[in-house]
Amino acid sequence: MAKTTFSGPVQSDNGFIGAVAGAVVGSVDASAGTIRIPSALVGALPSAAVAGRILYVSDANTGAGTVCFSNGANWIDIKTGVAVV
Repeated sequence: MAKTTFSGPVQSDNGFIGAVAGAVVGSVDASAGTIRIPSALVGALPSAAVAGRILYVSDANTGAGTVCFSNGANWIDIKTGVAVV
């Protein structure tokens, strides 16, 4: 795949492919000034083997949802500090 350089804002409706093994990274909604991070369900979480990744887990915390990060071994709920299982 060729690399391209842009000189202005870039928008994606489905995220961007990252440098780490095809990881999808969040996208920016410039009109609302927000960042959209990828989401997943607890039963379909990707491997947490790469530390520092972030996901919104929509059915964690008994359905309330939460943002989680990978610590290299588990997906950790940023509210509780407990692994999401």
